[in-house]
Amino acid sequence: MNKKRQNPGGRSQESGGRARPQASAGAPDAAATLGWPAGAPDAAAALGWPAGGQSPKATASAQRGGEPQAAPSSEGREERLQKIISTAGVASRRAAEALITQGRVEVNGKTVRTLGTKADLERDEIKVDGRRIKAQKRKRYILLYKPRGYVTTRSDPQGRPTVMDLLKGVKEYVYPVGRLDYDSEGLLLLTNDGDLAARLMHPSHEIEKVYEARVRGVPAPEDLERLAKGIVLDGRRTAPATIRLADRPAKVTASGTGQTFVEVVLHEGRQRQVRRMFESIGHPVARLRRMRIGPITDEQIPIGHWRELDEQELTRLRRAAKLR
Repeated sequence: MNKKRQNPGGRSQESGGRARPQASAGAPDAAATLGWPAGAPDAAAALGWPAGGQSPKATASAQRGGEPQAAPSSEGREERLQKIISTAGVASRRAAEALITQGRVEVNGKTVRTLGTKADLERDEIKVDGRRIKAQKRKRYILLYKPRGYVTTRSDPQGRPTVMDLLKGVKEYVYPVGRLDYDSEGLLLLTNDGDLAARLMHPSHEIEKVYEARVRGVPAPEDLERLAKGIVLDGRRTAPATIRLADRPAKVTASGTGQTFVEVVLHEGRQRQVRRMFESIGHPVARLRRMRIGPITDEQIPIGHWRELDEQELTRLRRAAKLR
């Protein structure tokens, strides 16, 4: 099957949602509605409600002498902020949580730092780093062959090239699914589908990532077995992996040093994991290439180029992530 590829080279966002909790008297309280501390003096003003802190509908009902009535519930539309941000294609669910705790997210002009805060897609103004997010109109699923020397992020404070520089012509706000080291190359998925990205990255779904590592020297079988069973990195044992010598002849460098190709299958994605694993047995990685992500592979895609996933690939990927 011939697939259309793009030359090397995005941005759409989303607004989110909130329900109106009821006060003990049956009327929604402004502070509770925004998820602010009880009695917050600016809550009513932020919503444009009367100074009493209750919704206009509840206030009008009270003035008529009746019991204050709750505003219609928007519970069916409310979602957690991190999900809204992720679905908008701004960042992955995990990265969205970091944005919130770092104080970079605003809801109706107020900074929100509490994870689990909910907002309403249709009514609230949600901003990340001062930029209002909007609903995504088109989902993008991009497969990129990342070259070495690019950072897997949307921007880099050190000014290094990022994978976004390779996505010329992509207007939607897509972001990388997982990481691939600066010095590594290979397949990388980028999307603005937050639900799919979250599932692909979560270790519980055990999405396979297959790498080809070219390591210095020839690792002993017992060392490869030890890596496969798991070693301790940063105080935690790595998950079991599949590691075997690749069906490729060893490479001899200009200096006469022998290098061996090893195939590594992981179900998790810690920072520089493959490199650190082989360093631990005295066979550092000279070159690392990611060959497959779950069911997605492409041996023909040129380095630095990208293409859209086709419908069959997307179906297989969603099935692997246990999404219908």
